[in-house]
Amino acid sequence: MRKSLLSAVAVAALMLPGTAFAQSGGTIKIGILVALEGAFATGGADGVRNVELALKQVNHTIAGKKIETVVAPTDTKPDTTIRMARKLIEQDKVDIIIGPLSGSEGIAMRDFAKTIPDKVVINGISGALETTWVDPAPNFYRFNLDGSQWGYGLGSYVVKTKGWKKVATIAADYSFGYTNFMGFAVDYCKSGGDIVQRFWQPLGQSDFGGIIAQLPDNVDAIYLGLGGTDAINFLNQYQQAGEKTRLIGGTIMADQTVLTARGRAKDALKGTPTSGPFAADNKDPAWTSYVKLYQDGFPAAQRLPSPSLFGLGYYTATLAAIKGLEAAGGDLSNGQAKFKAALNKLELASPVGKITLNENRQATGTVFVNEVVDGPDGNMTSKMVAKTENVTQTLGMTTAQFKALGLPSRDAVDCAKLRAGG
Repeated sequence: MRKSLLSAVAVAALMLPGTAFAQSGGTIKIGILVALEGAFATGGADGVRNVELALKQVNHTIAGKKIETVVAPTDTKPDTTIRMARKLIEQDKVDIIIGPLSGSEGIAMRDFAKTIPDKVVINGISGALETTWVDPAPNFYRFNLDGSQWGYGLGSYVVKTKGWKKVATIAADYSFGYTNFMGFAVDYCKSGGDIVQRFWQPLGQSDFGGIIAQLPDNVDAIYLGLGGTDAINFLNQYQQAGEKTRLIGGTIMADQTVLTARGRAKDALKGTPTSGPFAADNKDPAWTSYVKLYQDGFPAAQRLPSPSLFGLGYYTATLAAIKGLEAAGGDLSNGQAKFKAALNKLELASPVGKITLNENRQATGTVFVNEVVDGPDGNMTSKMVAKTENVTQTLGMTTAQFKALGLPSRDAVDCAKLRAGG
């Protein structure tokens, strides 16, 4: 594992021609905190590619200052994340951190950010609600929607369009799994659906046989809140068990990192509705231009067919850093006051539309509902079937109503209570 970690770091570093290890005059140094080991290693590598893609567009120069980068690899574990973040600050002397990738890492980085108030942290793609909802750090910015927002719109779609009113659920047993499920559950329950049984699986667990054996037969579909290698392992075992129940995918279940995986297990996802921050077949020029930029920027063998959710997140975060630094004239003096002020009022024109920040420095934006289909290149892809614009962190509820739901957890969202207005 140590050898593969070092190899991943070496590859990532080579991908970033601006990478350097010494602070010099006229430079701004950015630390890239990204998971390159564990279930989301493929997504992490795509995150690094997308940082490079964004910086290429400005020739690694902002406001006359050279941009240098340092890649700090994590394994999705919070303690590793904080250790690597501390290295970025204390040893590599970075000015800004972009990252992390996974949900529990984000919560840990929220707390770490409070210990470095003179440095800005821009989230990579981690999606736990608590990161910006519970005692947020004033120097932590998230320009991607959180996992709860990504799940919103999917529940009403499967009830109203598919007629699936009874489901069982399987989701990853950690902060993002809870958060993404919560957004789906709020929307699903409000629309008249019932969740009859819930299963939770530890992140990185490879054996799903016990859960598959317990799945109820009298449901319309199974919701799957898994991603990366966890999703691939589940689909393999699900098919081997001969299961045929229809599936509903959490946001990371039908990402490019899963749909382009080797083997035929992913075929079980055909027709599966899912939701998240983008639609692969979106015809908006901002999206199609970004996809072309990505595809032209790297040889086909060194990238995914189109950007992943993880790649999009790191691209958007880097784009926000670029725009904020440009507005601040590259001035990071006085505790990065001008940079923070620029980020606070930034309305970011991203590949998936305009992104604005709320008082918690959390994004408001568009959620896309997609269905998995066969792609023209032999890989599976997705088609957009619906979208919801201006999805707020409170999912359209008042702050009081949203707080009444409680924080994301195994037990969050009681369908009967939610429909009763309690």
